[in-house]
Formats: sequence, C-alpha cells, structure tokens
Amino acid sequence: MFGIKRTLDRLDKMLEDGINGTFKESDYSETRLSKLESKWLRYLTSSKLSAQKTEDERKKLKELVSDISHQTKTPLSNILLYTQILEEQPLDEQSRMCVNEIRSQSQKLEFLIKSLVKTSRLESGTFQMTVTENNTDDLVRRVIGQVAPSAKAKNIKIEYSSENTAACFDVKWTAEALFNITDNAVKYCPENSTIKISAEPYEMFVCITVEDNGPGIPEDEQHLIFGRFYRGKAVREQNGVGIGLYLSRQIIESEGGYITVSSSEDGGAEFKVFLRKH
Repeated sequence: MFGIKRTLDRLDKMLEDGINGTFKESDYSETRLSKLESKWLRYLTSSKLSAQKTEDERKKLKELVSDISHQTKTPLSNILLYTQILEEQPLDEQSRMCVNEIRSQSQKLEFLIKSLVKTSRLESGTFQMTVTENNTDDLVRRVIGQVAPSAKAKNIKIEYSSENTAACFDVKWTAEALFNITDNAVKYCPENSTIKISAEPYEMFVCITVEDNGPGIPEDEQHLIFGRFYRGKAVREQNGVGIGLYLSRQIIESEGGYITVSSSEDGGAEFKVFLRKH
C-alpha cells in the first residue's frame, strides 16, 4: 500500500513539475516508473522545442510581411503619383482607360498589402488589442460615417436604429470589423437601395445587425465566405480581394464575440455581430 501511494505521489509531482516547466528525471529504481519518467521528459522536451520553433516561425513571418509592406510602400506611392500626373494630361479615350485601370489595380494592390499586414498581425498574435467597455452607438455611427461617401455615390440610404447600450470591445479593431461588413453591403447593394443597421442588447451580448438587399449568399457558400481570400460566385466580377470578412471574424472572435450570416432565396444578406457585454 505504501509503495502504491509513493508511486502516485511521484506521478502527481511529475505532472506538477511538467506544468511548471521544472521536471527532471529522478534516481528512482523502479523500472516502469523510470521508463515513464524518461518518456515524459522526452515529450516535454519535444513540446518545448516545437513551441519554440512555432514562435520563431511566427516572428520570421511577421518580419517578412513587415519588410514587404515597407519595401512596396514607396514604389506604390510613385505609381499612384505618376498615374495622377498622367490623368492631368490630354489623353485619347484608350489611353485614359489604361490610366484608370493602372490606378484601380494599384489601389487594389495597396489595399491587399495593408490587409495582409493586418492578417499577419492577427494570426501571429503580435497586435495589441485593448478590450474595454465602450458605447456601441458611437461605434456604429463611426462606421456609418466611414461608408457614407461610397453609399452616397450609389444613392444608398443607411437606416440606423439602436438602444443606447455598451459592450466590451477594442474600438479601433472592432470598427474595422464592422466597416468591412458594412462596406461589403454598400458594394454589393444596387443603387437607390437601403441598408438597415440596428443594435440590440441581450443578456450576455449586444447584437449589431447589418441587413442589405444585395444578391444574397447561397446557403452552400455561407460557411465559406469568412475564409481567407474566398469570394462568392455572384460577386467575383466586383472589386475586392476576399479578405475583409476573414479579418472581421478574426477580430470579433479575438474579443470573445462571434458573427453569423443568413440570406434568403429572394436575395439580401443579414450579418449579426455579437459583442460580449462583460
């Protein structure tokens, strides 16, 4: 009985030391226990090496993306500058069309690089998110202000109704997540249409709903649209790189919330962003 208790005590200490990172093989003479200690030490060592390797790769990825962003900033700025100079010159129709396409593709590349930097920061866990209690009404109105120019260009009306409530989120990153969703609604909605936004408090979450009357999202694609670089079949001809919704989900889930989407056969989509209250 004493031997069993001693063995159990030793096993308990092995696990405790493993958790604390202080485990060492002892001079126990029991063959089976010694073998177990040796295996446990090998497992902890390999796990530690694997974790270190993952961390090193994460740092290298961050540095690579940062370098790409830094090295491409000046060439892209120059391309856009020379494009602007060309636009001010007398051009024939075909040349002007080419210049407009250069500008469009340059802006798309610039947006893609910025999105990749954000994605890298999210996936590597190197960004600093400050989650505090904030007013959701301020958040939504900030996003509406950001999409207002593009909505006005298409004569799209944005209707907003809410209750004055608060939730726990990082203002900057959450505004980015909600902007991506609302900007998509503006992008894919027809001209002279309406986008409805509402905020409703529940017991544990505040739900911000963005409802549009665009082409809708087929049921078999609804679980795919939050994937990185995924673009739905109905919108592949539209401008975009397919990373906005991926970023939105990553941000909201990092704060302890979640996003859902639904769509009807008649078109239109409804995105719900749930932000935790406590």
